[in-house]
Amino acid sequence: MTNKLNNMNSIVRFSFVSLSILMLVSCGTGAKEKKGDVGDLKVKLEKLKKEKNSLDAEILSLENEIVKADPNAALEVKKLVAVDTLRIQDFVHYIDLQGRIDAEGVAYVAPTGQGGLVKAVYVKAGQKVGKGQLILKLDDALARQNVIMAQQQVGQLKARLAQAQTVYERYQNLWKQNIGAEIQVINAKADVDALQSQVKAAQAQVGMAQEQVNMSNVYAQISGVIEEMNVKPGEFFSPQSASQPGMGIRIVNNSMMKVVTAIPENYVARVKKGDKVEVLISETGKPPYQSVINMVGSSIDAKTRSFTTEAKLPTDPLLKPNQTATMKILDYMAKGAVVVPVNVVQTDDKGKYVFVMEKSGDKMIARKKPVLVGQEYNGLFEVKSGLTGGDLIITEGYQTVYDGQSVTVGN
Repeated sequence: MTNKLNNMNSIVRFSFVSLSILMLVSCGTGAKEKKGDVGDLKVKLEKLKKEKNSLDAEILSLENEIVKADPNAALEVKKLVAVDTLRIQDFVHYIDLQGRIDAEGVAYVAPTGQGGLVKAVYVKAGQKVGKGQLILKLDDALARQNVIMAQQQVGQLKARLAQAQTVYERYQNLWKQNIGAEIQVINAKADVDALQSQVKAAQAQVGMAQEQVNMSNVYAQISGVIEEMNVKPGEFFSPQSASQPGMGIRIVNNSMMKVVTAIPENYVARVKKGDKVEVLISETGKPPYQSVINMVGSSIDAKTRSFTTEAKLPTDPLLKPNQTATMKILDYMAKGAVVVPVNVVQTDDKGKYVFVMEKSGDKMIARKKPVLVGQEYNGLFEVKSGLTGGDLIITEGYQTVYDGQSVTVGN
């Protein structure tokens, strides 16, 4: 009897060793044939699964024969496992994507006209400024000279207009007394009308010249902090030079921050305005910021095949534009779900399953339970069916147990 048991134990050990070698060989072969035909790899996988199932059945049969031959041997074949009680809990799924922090209030300062030589700069980098504050002054000598000339022109035309009006009034009074010719009155009135038009045109020229003077003053469009100041007195400053990287003046208002993220187009049906998000910026050392998506792009970028989303962030001095952030978009939630670790879920030719520990008579056995899983996130599966709260799921030793095997829980 002892020899028979030893032979059976040898067969069991041989079966386990053979299975281990077979799995190692299959893994090694798979690594070498990464570029091989996927169909062939699937065929090999199915073949190995069938061989494993056959070995499992043979092991179970041998262990049953051992127990029949020697009931005391049942204690020797118990598998030591670890179990955990399944609990009902809420399951959430997030879409984790990388984004960047940006300021909603960003202004690139530029002159309103054609620009000119910088005469004076009144602020420096890092300085706080208010909306409408004078930032710098361009050379306005020529513009002021044009204003003076236009004003002189207006003065001359007004003097001529006053003279023409006096002549017109005299001719009109004489004509009322039947003295002189009517044509003199008409011509005098035409001179007055012409000069009035010239005065209006000259006054418009004064306004335009004064506007050119005003354009030499460059103001802050928003309140904020001077983030970049790359303009010095004596340099030429224009809208074109202001738009070049590293050449202009940039004001940032950090009181209004947001996270901008490019979402791959395959999520277009899962991401929408109003979705809850968590924004993690590791450099701050703070918990994730809670927010919602307040903007979803209406088009797909042709190069990146993605659309843009934005979510506002609270005021925080630790948040800086262009910081890297992780945006976690909540796209699925299940209340009161059964949740299991991903690693305990195994797969065979019939589908996915887990092992649980159940009482059978006066002993505990491993029982194979087919399961239907849903979403996966953060190392957890949502179990749609097959398990209930309170089940004892095997969390250690599940790789080497089989359906119906006697098990015991380690201390």
